[in-house]
Parts: sequence; structure tokens; C-alpha cells
Amino acid sequence: MAKTDYYQLLGISPKASVEEIKKCYRTLARKYHPDATGNDKQAAEQFKQVQEAYETLSDPNKRKLYDQFGHEGQRVGGAQGPWSRQRSQAARGQGASFNVSDFFGGGGGFGDIFDQLKNQGYGGVPPAQQQPRRGKDIEHTVRIGFMEAVQGSTRDILMTINQPDGSRRRENISAKIPAGVENGSKIRLRGKGQMGPNGNNGDLIIEIRVDDHAYFKREGLDILLDVPLTVAEAALGAKIDVPTLTETTSVTIPPASNSGRKLRLKGKGVTSHKNDKSGDMYLILIVTLPEAMDDASAKLLEDFAERNPQADIRDAWK
Repeated sequence: MAKTDYYQLLGISPKASVEEIKKCYRTLARKYHPDATGNDKQAAEQFKQVQEAYETLSDPNKRKLYDQFGHEGQRVGGAQGPWSRQRSQAARGQGASFNVSDFFGGGGGFGDIFDQLKNQGYGGVPPAQQQPRRGKDIEHTVRIGFMEAVQGSTRDILMTINQPDGSRRRENISAKIPAGVENGSKIRLRGKGQMGPNGNNGDLIIEIRVDDHAYFKREGLDILLDVPLTVAEAALGAKIDVPTLTETTSVTIPPASNSGRKLRLKGKGVTSHKNDKSGDMYLILIVTLPEAMDDASAKLLEDFAERNPQADIRDAWK
């Protein structure tokens, strides 16, 4: 059968989009595929030309050459090389297998024909250049302490790894936990997963779970610390010692500090292992009352309330 204009063959305009080309190709591929037409030589030849048309028009470079030179553009672009011959053989049913149920709804359904064609050498990456099969990745969860996550550490992990012959081996793997790692972070150790052919092993993917701290809380790179104050410290101000991630430091509490007020300690948060950027530490002030109060203290508070009226403190509720 003489070659027909590719656009006419697919029934599309020369300005057709890639999606239009793909849609028309799907329809014609189902119609002329050998599994659907049997030994019809004319249909097999038509299927071959439909395949060549799609291969050319779906590739921007080949399409440009075709638009300029017609079918001769294939030779200009090197389309007559051995790989093209291999694809043509596959299109005629030589060296390629198709399941007609994939085209007409049986089994797993028609799905996307292009994945099957690509895997068998039609367009895309030729089989000889596809990535070799590799071993499976292994996922493993490691729990670490809060300060281990902040400062970094090293963990030894005893893994049981399946080998290609079906046996198992135990391996002790040392994993470095970078400083500043967050809860839920994942660390990938290349080649430490299941063994693959020719040493092409999978990876070990470690998911980090960080335990809570007794009094520090973390938000990104920032650290939050609740700081309890006595009534006198909150009212009059004070100088107190507070813990940080690395040391104890002295902090001045301003007079008339209410509960919920935040004081910022710049650069006292977590340092990221990605860019060495450090967060801040925020002190959240909480005024606490004594559990028991004598009569004299109660009288002092009554006098304080009379001398310092605060009738408008709940005006926001009105």
C-alpha cells in the first residue's frame, strides 16, 4: 500500500494538537490491530502506517521535518535506522505480543495503549536503553529522642534483607541522623535495600519519628517554652534563668507581664542541616497562683484590686 499523507491517514488537521493526534491514533490502532483483524494483510499494513504516522507526528522534531520534507523527512531525521526497522517488525507482529482484551475491554480494560507500545519498542526509550530492574526499596521507622533530632546522632539498625536466591541475611547498617531533622522526615541510604541483579540494589528509606520533650515544643525551626511566673514576678518584673537547647540563660521579665505574652530569644531555636539557618526560641509567660492563700495575703489582693480597678478588662465580650 502506498504511503498516505500522515495527517489524512489519522484524519486530523495539520494544526492538530498532540492530544488530538493521540486520540485519533487510539481509535485507528484498535481498528487495525492484528489481534482484531486476524491475518488481514491489508489491515496489518494499515496498522503499520498508522503506527509510523503517530510516531512521526507525536515527536515535535520529527513532525517538523515531516512538515518540511514529507516522507523524506524520516530519512533526514534518521528514522530509517535499525531501531525503526525493529519497530516496523514489531508493528507487523514480529517480536511483539499484544492481548486483544487490552483493546476491547477484557481483562484490565483498554487502559493506555501507549504504555504497552512504549514498553515493546514503539516510540520513547528503546528496550535496550531502559533502566535495568533493581532491587526493592525497604522502608524502616526509627524513633529518636527530641534532643537527638536537634543535635543529630548515629543509629545502628539491624536489618533482615531478602536475597535473590530466597535466603535472608542480617546486616547492621549505621545511619547518620542529621542535626535538625523533623518528625516524619525520611532519610534515603542508596543501595542498602533488597539486593538486585548485578549489584543494582534498592534503597533503605528511614522514616524518623521524634519523641516529645518534657517541656520544649517545636514548630519548624522554632522552639516554644512555657515559663511559669509568680504573681509578683509578673506584676513587678524579674530576672529569671530559663533553659535553652544548649545552655541556661538569664532573661529579664518586664513588669506587668500578662499570661500568654511571648518573649523572643533570637537564634536560640533549631539549626537546619540543610542550610544552617537557625530558628528562634519563644518564651510563653504563664502567671500562676499559689495553691493556698492566708487571710493576710487575701486582704492584700483585695486592697490591690481596690487601688487598681480593671473594670474594662472584659469589655471585648460585650
